[in-house]
Amino acid sequence: MSGILVNGLPGESVPATDRAIQYGDGLFETIAVRRGRPELWSAHMARLRKGCERLGIGMPDPAVLLREALQLARGQERAVLKIILSRGSGGRGYRPPDTPSPLRILSLHPWPEWPREFWLKGVATRICATRLGRNGQLAGIKHLNRLEQVLARAEWREPAIAEGLMLDSEGMLVEGTMSNLFLVRDGVLQTPDLSRCGVAGIMREVVLEAAGRRGIPYEITSLRRKDLELAQELFLTNSIIGLWPVRRVGRRDYAAPGSVTSLLQKDVEDTRSRVST
Repeated sequence: MSGILVNGLPGESVPATDRAIQYGDGLFETIAVRRGRPELWSAHMARLRKGCERLGIGMPDPAVLLREALQLARGQERAVLKIILSRGSGGRGYRPPDTPSPLRILSLHPWPEWPREFWLKGVATRICATRLGRNGQLAGIKHLNRLEQVLARAEWREPAIAEGLMLDSEGMLVEGTMSNLFLVRDGVLQTPDLSRCGVAGIMREVVLEAAGRRGIPYEITSLRRKDLELAQELFLTNSIIGLWPVRRVGRRDYAAPGSVTSLLQKDVEDTRSRVST
């Protein structure tokens, strides 16, 4: 399986002067494809638009992006679609060009294979030494600067460890290297405040909406490492994995899946089974 479109045309080359290469000046979205259709398309487009507004990059026409996405995804039962949006080439040094010409890349990738037990019995995780820097202007959006996550993911090679949890420079819990983090403490769902750093995941929002429908109280709040010790349940989310219960962080074990996690995991899978654009 392969397929790449650069500004709507088949190809694998972009200019060496492109600012995504030079400076990481751009955004991306990673989208699950099921039965030839991108999941939660509208939510991904809303986040991409928010990122464009933050960075001052022109938002491509979502109808054009959808047409190209469907072209790549046609006939695929399950796949991963990645959209990269660069500011384009030009500008002197870091200064953006006065009239940028954004460049878009859509690429299709095989669906990753993980053990079924990750969903049924939970995953083992660790705490990463690499910390996330705080920058409210970039918080929440999915920008191309991912060196913190690259360094964090390089900290372990053990296949038994599925994910690493990251703190920020002030010691606050933020997220996993590729996922959002949720805790359940005394029946209350908690997820870290992402106003200073971190990615506001699409599946994170799906979970919060599901909790609201079920009447599960939830908090978006500041959390520290010690809060992991006080939680009875943990789980991780992103657009590809859906929801993974966490059975271990370091040497601390958790119920996996716990009762609240099980309810929300079902809601996530129900949402994913409804293909929407």
